[in-house]
Amino acid sequence: MRRREFIRALGSAATWPLAARAQQLGRLTIGCLGGGTVATQGPWIAAFARRLGEGWIEGRGVLIERRLAEGHKERFDELAAELVKCKVDVVTTGTPATAAVKRLTTAIPIVFVGLGDPVGTGLVASLARPGGNITGLSNQNRDVAGKRLELLRAVLPTLRRLAILADANNPASMLEVRDIEGLAREPHLELTVHRLRRRQDIAIAFEGLNDRADALYVSLGGLEITNQVEINTRALRNDAWRSRSRENRGSHGLWA
Repeated sequence: MRRREFIRALGSAATWPLAARAQQLGRLTIGCLGGGTVATQGPWIAAFARRLGEGWIEGRGVLIERRLAEGHKERFDELAAELVKCKVDVVTTGTPATAAVKRLTTAIPIVFVGLGDPVGTGLVASLARPGGNITGLSNQNRDVAGKRLELLRAVLPTLRRLAILADANNPASMLEVRDIEGLAREPHLELTVHRLRRRQDIAIAFEGLNDRADALYVSLGGLEITNQVEINTRALRNDAWRSRSRENRGSHGLWA
């Protein structure tokens, strides 16, 4: 199935009767590849399957092959190869997952979801004309990085030292860090960037945050999303940040 046909099939899932689509397209097999765990990304895939279920019936009109890297970047190539071998149309979440599939095929349709900057990371030529066998939806994290920083400074007017957690395995997260570094020059913020490569790096990063940062900016890379419970729990346990939060009436937290 060509890319445009695949997108049309997804976009019209709620409007075509199952029998009519089965006649026109036959059985559709979709591979879902993400960097998270069943706990963090399972609900997304389940919602996707439910939406398809308004017209398709999993196991009859459509088959879904699920692959999750569970925060281990080294698994992307292996999992992507499995899906390509199955010759499925692929839905990906995150930049590393999308890049892994793109490296292996120029023929299989790829639809990505939740990429921070597909143009800046070289996955598509442009948003208007992505080209090739790949297209999708971007959350444009880089476009809102400045607004997040602005909101953080509104919550904490005395902000001077900002810590950043960013997934070093995600090119989009690194571009977001570069943007924050540029935006921090004018208000003269002191930045400490913690580049996460594995889950253990989260605990190491938090060890030095108590007295060295006024607030925390968390990028939306796969490693952070996979370990969001641990990050939020550690941040909420930070005594220094809790005291500052009480001092800033109306604040619900000191991270972005």
